[in-house]
Amino acid sequence: MRSRRAQVADGPTQIAPTVDSVERTLLTHALPARRVFLSASYAPTQLRWLGVPVPALRAVVRDLAKRVADEPPGFILNLALALSAGGSIEGRQVGYELLERRSDALALVDVSIAARLGRGNDNWASVDACAMSVTGPAWRLGVLADRDLLVWARSADQWWRRTALVSAVALNTRARGGHGDTRRTLLVCRSALPGATPMLAKALSWALRSLVWHDAPAVDQFLRRHGDVLPARVIREVERKLRASVNEGERPTVR
Repeated sequence: MRSRRAQVADGPTQIAPTVDSVERTLLTHALPARRVFLSASYAPTQLRWLGVPVPALRAVVRDLAKRVADEPPGFILNLALALSAGGSIEGRQVGYELLERRSDALALVDVSIAARLGRGNDNWASVDACAMSVTGPAWRLGVLADRDLLVWARSADQWWRRTALVSAVALNTRARGGHGDTRRTLLVCRSALPGATPMLAKALSWALRSLVWHDAPAVDQFLRRHGDVLPARVIREVERKLRASVNEGERPTVR
């Protein structure tokens, strides 16, 4: 069997033209007013927003997936890397969602490649797109190890810490193939707790709330055990979710 490194090195020369084609297509959907809103208040960043509405972006992903359906996984991964390395935020999101559609290419995403795919993500929108489409699914499949996510969860960089937390959300989101993972979700939540910024508190709350449907007792115990250090926002939002889960009836438990 060929090595992962050798497969990643694969890739026909049409990658650059394909990236250019994606960016040009995205530009045809760009809305100046949306670009200003995204850049100024929605998710400020040093990267470049185009202002493409989500439905148009998804249409670009679907079209691209059809065009490259017969390409080998190494090509798909190289294309995603090229889209993430240059161009726009929407372009890198297209790359992330393309990888999510191709499990054979996702299987090539080790921790060094994940770092390349996430390089430059300095806003919650890009981080969450990468975590939900790439690092979370790769972790769920065992391509990324617990130790890789723990390194991110303890990073001095809040964006990599958020990447770890939102990756846990993907473990618990049925639309992403998640079936609930108490151990791994609480593992990163505990590791990311110290010094949680407001941005991290939002992700920590999301990760815990995503687990409630699968294992409410474990989430409740986590709140009780770490209540003295959890941000007030997290306690408030997760307790509200726990109360709602009781009102909705008995839920299955996954441990």
